[in-house]
Amino acid sequence: MHNLLKKILYALLVLPGVAVLVFIMFQGFGDPAKMMVGQTGDKKTLDNIRKELYLDEPRWKQLLLYLNDISPISVHQQADIEKKELKGFFLGTQTKIGVKLPCLRKSYQTKKNAGTVLMEALPGTLLLAFTAMLFATVTGIFLGVLAAVKKGTWMDSGAVFASIAGISAPSFFMAVIIAYLFGVVLHPYTGLQLTGSWFDIDAVTGEKYFTIKNLILPALTLGIRPLAIITQLTRSAMLDVLGQDYIRTAYAKGLSKRAVVFTHGLRNALNPVVTAITGWFAELLAGAFFVEYIFGWHGIGKVTVDALEKLDYPVVMASVLLSATIFIIMNIVADVLYAVIDPRVAANR
Repeated sequence: MHNLLKKILYALLVLPGVAVLVFIMFQGFGDPAKMMVGQTGDKKTLDNIRKELYLDEPRWKQLLLYLNDISPISVHQQADIEKKELKGFFLGTQTKIGVKLPCLRKSYQTKKNAGTVLMEALPGTLLLAFTAMLFATVTGIFLGVLAAVKKGTWMDSGAVFASIAGISAPSFFMAVIIAYLFGVVLHPYTGLQLTGSWFDIDAVTGEKYFTIKNLILPALTLGIRPLAIITQLTRSAMLDVLGQDYIRTAYAKGLSKRAVVFTHGLRNALNPVVTAITGWFAELLAGAFFVEYIFGWHGIGKVTVDALEKLDYPVVMASVLLSATIFIIMNIVADVLYAVIDPRVAANR
């Protein structure tokens, strides 16, 4: 519990630091007012927009106002609460203090709240990341256990070689290879498209409908590297565990090899694997930018790259903050899972 509270405290310190860094990084790149109204906007309109976005204030004050907007505990005027449509609980008369959902400001391009833009894309990224991680976890653990049990055989050598190749290949490179191989060369047999998202649009009615076919290629691409790492970690951990005294005792009691390997061996070898699974899931969830972009998959990654191309910085900044939050949450989840899988971790806290 002490370790968990410490990580939560670190999170409360890290996120403001990320917010400050993000704000500083995206200062001075273009004029947000002109991005919103175009080059034809008159001076009065541009000045009004700059005032609305606090661009007429000193930089230090802009930073404080930005931190106040994204903070869950903040102070706002009643007019700001109504204008920004803040959702939460506020106390006071004109100047109010309250607890609210973070205000990530509005997109320069769509005029929608940046948080809303990301939440609309989040289901696609969740689906893609979960599918890729499920494929990587199941296949990686199976190959790792098989390689450890069959140590020194061609199965072991093949699993190790394949995992090294998978780790060495960047995701964007594998995306191009897989897209070309299965979406072009083998398209007559696979029926898979180069691009597509988790929904298709009916040509007749114009309505969206869910489709699983477009998920296969990006999920396969995204799952290759975590699969390779999980395979190696499982193999290494299993080899260490299978040499322990309690494993020999289990065999001496007459337990079957399957029971020893999966019940006694795998459970105690899962800690480093949990680290890889939670870490990689956080990375995939936080933004498989190139994979989503290459396959045209509608998720946070593609939305962020599109926003960056259009200099839509509120969406990009919100995406970075969301990514940092996901990494921190998954790190805390991993810490809790350690205690569930291995009671010795909880005992040492």
